[in-house]
Amino acid sequence: MLTEHDLARWRLRSQFLVTPHAPAAVDVVRGLLAVQAENVAQSGWAVAARTATPTPDDLRHLLDEGRVIRTHVLRPTWHYVAAEDIGWLLDLTAPRLRTLVLRQLHRDHGLTTSDLDRMGSVVVDALGREPHRTRDEVAAALRAGGIDTTGAVLMTFLALLEFDQLVCSGRPREGVHTYALFADRVPAAPRLDRAESLAALALRYFTGHGPATEKDLAYWATLPLGEVRTAIAEVRDQLGSFEHQGRTFWHARESECPSGSLKPQGHLLQVLDEMYRGYQDSRMVLDARGVVPAGRETALGMALVDGQLVARMKRTVGQRVVFDLEPYDGALSRAERDALDEAAARYGAFLGLEPVVTVATPG
Repeated sequence: MLTEHDLARWRLRSQFLVTPHAPAAVDVVRGLLAVQAENVAQSGWAVAARTATPTPDDLRHLLDEGRVIRTHVLRPTWHYVAAEDIGWLLDLTAPRLRTLVLRQLHRDHGLTTSDLDRMGSVVVDALGREPHRTRDEVAAALRAGGIDTTGAVLMTFLALLEFDQLVCSGRPREGVHTYALFADRVPAAPRLDRAESLAALALRYFTGHGPATEKDLAYWATLPLGEVRTAIAEVRDQLGSFEHQGRTFWHARESECPSGSLKPQGHLLQVLDEMYRGYQDSRMVLDARGVVPAGRETALGMALVDGQLVARMKRTVGQRVVFDLEPYDGALSRAERDALDEAAARYGAFLGLEPVVTVATPG
């Protein structure tokens, strides 16, 4: 009989967070299909932590070369997606997300269809003449065209252009996100019809995130549950499944729950990480003991030991990288502290900084 803890451990294996890790960053992105990338500094570790040899240059080179695209595609927020997947995945998810963003631009910001068409023409023309522009530079191009748009309005509008596959990420400049034309960065994006896309979505999600439920996938992909059920039906013969507490969990057919000790034991991750944000319906298998207060996020960061939440985590980067931990049970065991010290050492090596771990004491 599988427990909640078993499911969390299984997900660690599916997501490359324990050995065997993915060979490189591109294998992580392809394996998970999409990796949430709202915060560039933190999402770099989310990818690297899943590789055999974590290094910032691995993902950086993929983004420079356009082999991985950072764009709005799910829920809607930033994700890393392999260039060969971004076209068909946007074809599948963008119609629903585009409606949400368009309503926001019309209702909340008072922009008409004519306004948006004019803005789009300015941005596309500017990026055609000079690609890899930062958001500030895109705003400057709009001002030069007589349109003063900044902040949340500009961010939302650029997401609309991303859904329309007009723009996407360009080469980052000193760690700053830039924009380029989608057609230039992904000149031959493979396409699938909708039935093929739904089938690919279900197979890839449950392979990289399994075991997970149909509601987990509906949340992750921002698709109606009916379409998700259709997607599962298309590939159910390629998946394994089991019943747990009244729900069906799907996973790669050849995958099974790992036994024995997993390595590494400890992980210091953000709540935007796929291990947390990749689910909603069954997210809290990470808290099999029920120690996390209900009805709120764990914190900005989370400390996991053997796939279980043991502490809130705050990361501060300066001359050193400091991990402030606040245990849910009031204290960490010696084994938990050792596992998290090792996790901090891996994270510090990735950043090239000395790691420091502090643990809050009760009271």
